[in-house]
Amino acid sequence: MKNVRITVMRTACYKDLMEKYENPIEHACGMTLGQVFVSESMTKPEGFCDSAWETVSPFVMALAHGAGNFYDGWMKDPKSAMISCNDGFRPVSFLLEAIEDQKS
Repeated sequence: MKNVRITVMRTACYKDLMEKYENPIEHACGMTLGQVFVSESMTKPEGFCDSAWETVSPFVMALAHGAGNFYDGWMKDPKSAMISCNDGFRPVSFLLEAIEDQKS
C-alpha cells in the first residue's frame, strides 16, 4: 500500500457569497497554501479538515491501492489527482500524489 501526499495548491475566498448567504463563522478553514499532509494507511492526516477529507478520501484510498489514470488520462501524472473540497465559500484545491510504498 502506498502513502498519499496531499498538498494545498490553491485557496479561494468568495466574500460576496459569504456576506450574502453564510452565517458568521469564527474559524472556517485553517488550510494554507503549500501546506503538506501525508495519509498513511489511508488515514486522515492529523490537522486535516474533516469536510475536505470526505471529498478527497475516495481518491486517497484508490491511490493508496495503486489505482490511477482517473477519468481516462485527466492528469499528466496518472498516479495523482487534483481535488477541491466542497466548501462553496472558500474552496481549497489539493494535489494528491501516491508516494513510496509502506514497509510492512
